[in-house]
Amino acid sequence: MGSKLKTAVLGATGYSGQELARLLARHSRVALPLLMRRGAAGSGEASDSLFRGSNGHFPVRQFSWEAIEKQGTELLFLATPHAVSRSLVPEAIERGLRVVDLSGAWRLKQEEHRAIYQFKDENAAQAARLDAQAVYGLPELNGKCIPGAALVANPGCYATSVILGLAPLMRANLVDRERGVISDSKSGVSGAGKEPTARTHFVSVADNLSAYAVFGHRHTGEILEQLGLQTSQFIFTPHLLPIPRGILSTIYVHLKKKSTGAEVESRFREFYQGKRWVRILAASKLPEISYSLHTNYCDIGFSLAPDGERLVIVSCLDNLLKGAAGQAVQNMNLMYGWKEEEGLA
Repeated sequence: MGSKLKTAVLGATGYSGQELARLLARHSRVALPLLMRRGAAGSGEASDSLFRGSNGHFPVRQFSWEAIEKQGTELLFLATPHAVSRSLVPEAIERGLRVVDLSGAWRLKQEEHRAIYQFKDENAAQAARLDAQAVYGLPELNGKCIPGAALVANPGCYATSVILGLAPLMRANLVDRERGVISDSKSGVSGAGKEPTARTHFVSVADNLSAYAVFGHRHTGEILEQLGLQTSQFIFTPHLLPIPRGILSTIYVHLKKKSTGAEVESRFREFYQGKRWVRILAASKLPEISYSLHTNYCDIGFSLAPDGERLVIVSCLDNLLKGAAGQAVQNMNLMYGWKEEEGLA
């Protein structure tokens, strides 16, 4: 098999970072990853110097470019806040590293959508070049572009569920965009990150269900760009579920012409033929969060109204795996010419 790929994970003590470290540590083609954090222990990103996973205890080191160079790192994973990734990627690329970024720093091509992050780039021209070069890392849609990429922008968890649920119909021009597309999406609390807030406190979350970031969620721009929708054609409302992990997106569309359930199902199955990590349920069979929990699958089902024009799509995934760390490993596998399921099956 030859020498193993040397990777590093910055932000290894966050929820997504922990999942990623666990997956990399058991991947047969990857050497034990270098796990790193920014800031002193106890600052919110780490409480001690060890990562505790199901496959052992590993030291988490203070971030430095010297440590990355000394380890011979080839691929750097960033499980860091958006602004941190935005500032670190230019130097990482200059140092010859390939990068998979789990934040929203490099996902968006259009400035109007990127403005929500309020990035302040030290070198605007360099950042613009990287924005243009970054590949949106949704393997089921962009798998041909990922192998040659130096910078892969891992999609957002909500965005993954919505885009995968809609892409087969949008690409076939079957959706009546002018009548609007609505996504009612719900996520477990881990989707909000590890740093506690008043909204994610147990007292606020338990026995509760709440909407948030209405008309202002950061994943909206990804969905619009990847599906070719206009802002006026799409409403996205995220909700916080009182569960640790998992996403369920219920998507409402009108079709341009009457269809049968068999025709809709066939469209989904043809689009995702050969795509290991998308499972299509039979007509009127709807997925549940528990089906995809702790897996890298995105489960998609639908129900077609008797008029054959109104369609409800339900898309479920684990926000920490297919919505973050698992998808990052999928992207790594493609970048190095391996099967997408390696380290995930």
